[in-house]
Amino acid sequence: MSRSTPYFRDSAHAQGLANYPHARTVTSPDGKGFYIYVSGTSSRRGDGTFVGATRTEDAEGNSSLALDIRQQTAAVLSNIDAIILHASHGYATIRDVVDATIFLTDMKRDYTGMNEEWNKRWPDRTTAPARTTVEVRALPREEIIVEIKCTAYFI
Repeated sequence: MSRSTPYFRDSAHAQGLANYPHARTVTSPDGKGFYIYVSGTSSRRGDGTFVGATRTEDAEGNSSLALDIRQQTAAVLSNIDAIILHASHGYATIRDVVDATIFLTDMKRDYTGMNEEWNKRWPDRTTAPARTTVEVRALPREEIIVEIKCTAYFI
């Protein structure tokens, strides 16, 4: 039987919008390794703002939101790296991700930019995790245009 342990980032970091951990670590069935299941992660900061989402207001008071897929993707991957590092007590990093699902709100607009950031983390396709990318109608906040959930494995 495997053991499951929740991991929560401290209050200086973005917290889940509902009752779920940032990740859950599970002992592998053979007892020799560990899986880390990372919950869907965005570019949200601890103060509630988002990397890659800038709201501006013009002289008439009209608000607009500028969204940058490259900045958001880089921030999401950094957040995932930190979650895995801390959930594993320093034994694993984003390099240990074996599977990822990427959610984009606009595939046509954002797929190329997201891939550019992804490929910076995994420039060699033979070391990259398995991956699925899907377009979704919306994510929890209008500022979020990319969210990633993944699974890491380490011994």
